[in-house]
Amino acid sequence: MDHVETRELRYFVAVAEELHFGHAAERLGIAQPPLSRAIRRLERRIDARLFDRNRRGVTLTRAGAVLLREARAALDAVEAAVHRTRRAANPQQPLVLATKAGASHDILRRLLDAVAVEPDAVPVDVLLCEVGEQAGLLRSGRADAALMHRPFDDLAGFDTEDLHTEGQVALLPADHPLALRKTLSLAEAQNVPDLPIARWPRLDGSYPDGPGPEVRTQSQLAQLVALGKTLLVIPASSRAWQWPEHVAVPVVDAPEVTTVIAWPPGSRSRAVAALVRTASALGDTVLAAPEG
Repeated sequence: MDHVETRELRYFVAVAEELHFGHAAERLGIAQPPLSRAIRRLERRIDARLFDRNRRGVTLTRAGAVLLREARAALDAVEAAVHRTRRAANPQQPLVLATKAGASHDILRRLLDAVAVEPDAVPVDVLLCEVGEQAGLLRSGRADAALMHRPFDDLAGFDTEDLHTEGQVALLPADHPLALRKTLSLAEAQNVPDLPIARWPRLDGSYPDGPGPEVRTQSQLAQLVALGKTLLVIPASSRAWQWPEHVAVPVVDAPEVTTVIAWPPGSRSRAVAALVRTASALGDTVLAAPEG
């Protein structure tokens, strides 16, 4: 079998994600005919039909679904290799620490303060991202480490160190009757008729079924809560970004959430190792009750 080029994999992933050759060509900045020829050439090269094409559109075959998963991983690995090679050539360049915007605020602040006083510490740049983005950033090498949350985030394949375990709260509109409650159960929080739980996109971009509004960013979510359109259940420390129009009520039986620092397995970066040691040394006794 001939070798497959990374360019061909990028073309394939674009078509597989768009399920439309015209849209994929526009995304790639090329004309549609050469894209179609490249996909046909790729199919011949690997001896498998990747797409079913008919008048109703384009769909992935079973083989195409497998290649999509593997191609994403391969392209991430190539990108990660480039990033890590650059770091090896310049070990004093800042580490990139990814974290969800608004989450783990107190942990992040204390960690950055601790790193700042470490002798010969490598500077840390914080990359704020949306829900679910940290795993992709780590796999592609665009982030060296990430603050993530078990059981919500995708930790598969990463090395991790637990930092802090806490309960969860329901973030409600301040003028809602439930905002007067001292506590809520998880069943109560998940079954408020006029505040359906917001829906986040899956990894493939689709949304789960349900009556709640579709959201992609925390700023959208905060606005919808303030408008009385939804509520959310979040780690207690995430209250750092709540608005005056929000009220946080503890959810007594919600699963506990553990904040972890995660990094690529087998990392030999001394700077990453030092960051992990600093984070681990903070401990639950230092990372006390959430702010606010």
